[in-house]
Amino acid sequence: MEVSKLVNIVLKMKEILIKALKAAGEELLKHFGKQTDFKIKESQSSIVTQADLKSDSLIVSLIRERFPLHNIISEESGFSNMKSRYTWVIDPLDGTSNFASAIPWFGVLIAIFEDNIPVMGGAYLPVSGQMYIAEKDKGAVLNGNAFKMAKNGSLKNSLFSFNVDFTDNEKVLDDSIHIYKNLVKATRNIRCTNSLVDFLYVAEGKFGGIINLFTRIWDISALGLIIEEAGGLMQYVNGEKIIFRFDEKTPETNYAVMAGSEEIIKEIRKRVL
Repeated sequence: MEVSKLVNIVLKMKEILIKALKAAGEELLKHFGKQTDFKIKESQSSIVTQADLKSDSLIVSLIRERFPLHNIISEESGFSNMKSRYTWVIDPLDGTSNFASAIPWFGVLIAIFEDNIPVMGGAYLPVSGQMYIAEKDKGAVLNGNAFKMAKNGSLKNSLFSFNVDFTDNEKVLDDSIHIYKNLVKATRNIRCTNSLVDFLYVAEGKFGGIINLFTRIWDISALGLIIEEAGGLMQYVNGEKIIFRFDEKTPETNYAVMAGSEEIIKEIRKRVL
């Protein structure tokens, strides 16, 4: 493909990415703070509202209008595989339980993959109007201003986020309690919104790090890129590099992840895990 044509495609994708994030956020604000009906999906920790579905429909329509042959994976509408090298990964409302309880810890996440590599990602917090955009090897920006992760230095001087969802697996629960106990001993204190907010605070260095044992591709692909372009790392909790694959199992694949600065990750592996 000609360089000029490729550049034009990238610019158009970025334009649609930002437009979709903003439009979905505005849609969510129309419903925020009002009586919200919800349905339980996989477990009591996983719910969906009409706002999720309306946001999802809006985002997909915007992408399809401009890029009808691109793949799309969405939390709410599944995997549309067009055999394209480009895949849009969407979480139309991250933090649904917070949203349904009128707590402003929620937002919109969209990542764009080239093959199996996230090359562009965005996160939008509609209540505060904060938009985070990252492009591979080009850095991260917050409302248009470049930023880097503020270094906390050590776990003992850091707030830390630990997230775990409902499970009836007793071993997973025991492991979770063990991790939590170690974090209490190793960090200044623990905070948790169980949403994109925690990861974005890591990207900015407000939180020293995060461990989240239950995430899907739409929860972490945009956020991982933002964190990495801000100067941090995201890995599996076993220390291995996260490798994304696209097939029929992708929407159900769980990712147990940790993120932070390189120094914090080393401490987590040594003192917590």
